[in-house]
Amino acid sequence: MRDSYRVAAAMTLIALFATAYTAVQDNPAAQPQTEQPPEDAGKTAPAGPPREPTVTVLDHRDVQGILGKEVRGAADENMGRIADVIVDRSGQARAAVIDFGGFLGVGSRKIAVAWDALRFLPDAKKGEHIALELTRDQVRAAPEFKEDKPVVVLRASGSLESLPFP
Repeated sequence: MRDSYRVAAAMTLIALFATAYTAVQDNPAAQPQTEQPPEDAGKTAPAGPPREPTVTVLDHRDVQGILGKEVRGAADENMGRIADVIVDRSGQARAAVIDFGGFLGVGSRKIAVAWDALRFLPDAKKGEHIALELTRDQVRAAPEFKEDKPVVVLRASGSLESLPFP
């Protein structure tokens, strides 16, 4: 008889937990709140429940992807293709990495050029190039971009700038 009481008690607990679980799932405000670390812990607390995302519609004629796009120099010479974009910790574009020189990827090297040295022509048709305010000789003399090394960026004035390395 004791076993039947244990089974009944176990069934009652299971039913109670199932009911509580369903109630919490149906009412998110009733979910238990996790304890937040003190504000002086150096971390920001979540701003509450997730909000619905906003949507922005961009006209396809006003925007373009740039990875893999051809870059042409000041004298309209082919400078290579954009291989990557370097952003700082705040998310601002600081430089573009151009796969420069070589033939069919052989003998090429990557160069970081300042973002403000690039010109995105507003009347450019799809598939056209991006203009670079540097000469081929200036880009050829720039140090090579290497992953996991400090980034040396070639500026439009022909000078070099070193970006901080974390």
